[in-house]
Amino acid sequence: MTETADLPIEEILFQKVIDHLRVIYPELDIRAIARDLIHTMRLDEDCQKPLAHKNLWDQTDITVITYGNSILSDDNNQKPLHTLHHFLKTHFTMLINSVHILPFFPYSSDDGFAVSAYKQVDPPLGDWNDILRISTDFHLMADLVINHCSAQHEWFRNYQQGKDPGNGFFVEADPRDDLSMVVRPRVTPLLRPTETPDGTRYVWCTFGHDQVDLNFRNPKVLAKIVDIIRLYLDMGIRIFRLDAVAFIWKRAGSICLNLKETHEIVRLLRTLIEHANPNAVIITETNIPNRENLSYFGNANEAHCIYNFSLPPLLVNTLISGNCQHLKNWLMAMPPAQNGTTYFNFIASHDGIGLRPVEGLLDDSEQEALVQTMENFGGQISWRALDDGSNKPYEINISLFDALKGTVSGEDQWQLERFICAHAIMLALEGIPAFYLHSLVGTTNDYARMKEHGHNRAINRRQWQEQELNERLADRESHHHKVFHRLRQLIQLRREQPAFHPNATQFTLHLGQQIFAFWRQSLDRRQSIFCINNISDVPQEISLNAINLIGTDEWKDLVSDTTFNDMLATVTLAPYQTLWITNRT
Repeated sequence: MTETADLPIEEILFQKVIDHLRVIYPELDIRAIARDLIHTMRLDEDCQKPLAHKNLWDQTDITVITYGNSILSDDNNQKPLHTLHHFLKTHFTMLINSVHILPFFPYSSDDGFAVSAYKQVDPPLGDWNDILRISTDFHLMADLVINHCSAQHEWFRNYQQGKDPGNGFFVEADPRDDLSMVVRPRVTPLLRPTETPDGTRYVWCTFGHDQVDLNFRNPKVLAKIVDIIRLYLDMGIRIFRLDAVAFIWKRAGSICLNLKETHEIVRLLRTLIEHANPNAVIITETNIPNRENLSYFGNANEAHCIYNFSLPPLLVNTLISGNCQHLKNWLMAMPPAQNGTTYFNFIASHDGIGLRPVEGLLDDSEQEALVQTMENFGGQISWRALDDGSNKPYEINISLFDALKGTVSGEDQWQLERFICAHAIMLALEGIPAFYLHSLVGTTNDYARMKEHGHNRAINRRQWQEQELNERLADRESHHHKVFHRLRQLIQLRREQPAFHPNATQFTLHLGQQIFAFWRQSLDRRQSIFCINNISDVPQEISLNAINLIGTDEWKDLVSDTTFNDMLATVTLAPYQTLWITNRT
């Protein structure tokens, strides 16, 4: 019998694709579908062998998340993508090596996530040449918005006319179907009545009536998505963010979330992408409870990275309550990621602080206290509908800088220190850290933009004029300068430490409820770092003996550059102070 390893890579790939399709389309001619997908990806011309369990990252990998038009030039003739590229090169060269540009395609709503043309760059932002130039200087992440497209997309307009491509591209349901269990993050009606040549049809809209869900039961839809992926690879995109991917397969009578076909489609896309570029990375964006989120690692054969959605609400809750018990419990329960997979850590984003990921981690009263505190600091609340007809808070919309302006007791003088502490924790945790651009520069709530756009998420989507932002970053008295300067220092320190490799060993330490601490050890076991954070607004004392520093090693705090000679000494941490105590000097 011929061993699989002895077969040509093209035959191995074909069989893998067949195996995926057998789960997704058991009743169809999957061999023809497999050949079509492989041809679309040009894997019949150039097929590369991916390496299993290979880490495609190290401690120097740090991402910035931004809209293509978050930075605008005073020159009206300069496209925003060009301005963004210039800003990134000016301020982040040798610090940040990856950039996630949020949807840069033509769209009709949701600040880009209702895509009306997948193969174009939105003309007001720039063109594909701008994308290619950015991808030469940074690893570029792009959104693959595959659960839905805009109601203005050509496919949906064709669907309304009974034409191709588009006919059969959208999920239809009967209002009499059992849809009571469907989980979704909106309060709008699930089904949209739509007139077609065959009469009124009811199309599925998980996120709203301008975002119409694509029908992956139709293999022609899958083929279109694979064709889009091929273009993105050609345009220099290396990291694919699968937006809202948990919702892509529907079955009446179920929750329509995380179904087996959904996971198999992720595995299929992984197989196709990594055979085209073994260094490409898939990240799943699944804003769901923690256990369900972890399932998207599969057996190291689905996502390379998963968003650590529980981190933002748990960390904010920790810092406003002065109690890290829930954060410690969560960290202890997080399984170490296998080689070839890792966590994608973020604490602020273009959306908000999601609350679904802390279901089962914070009780109702703790969530209510978190929501109330954020409202006191100017935050807004977005809601989702429950199956009993009631609504429940889904996410908190607020800039992270404002979210940390105080505690449950109110505003105080520790906003900057609390904000820096939050990012120091993120930078040190197992995984790849990702900074929202507005956090890096200390952007505050934008009430004018929220009012102008009429939705809560706009509060944290400010557009800066490049010259104004540069002036604020240069002003030493400005909080923007202080945030930017200190975060740059921490980023540089992280990049130099092997113990901060995304897959380095991590253990939780127990130093009380006001000190959040954990230990990291490099893959070669030569470096240890004890990450110790006072998450309260009062000084805290710890004994170095409590963390068992090895007496034969030399230890120092990387952040303050303080050396420790007495292993029995007591150290006092100021409110929100961070220590990174290491034996590697």
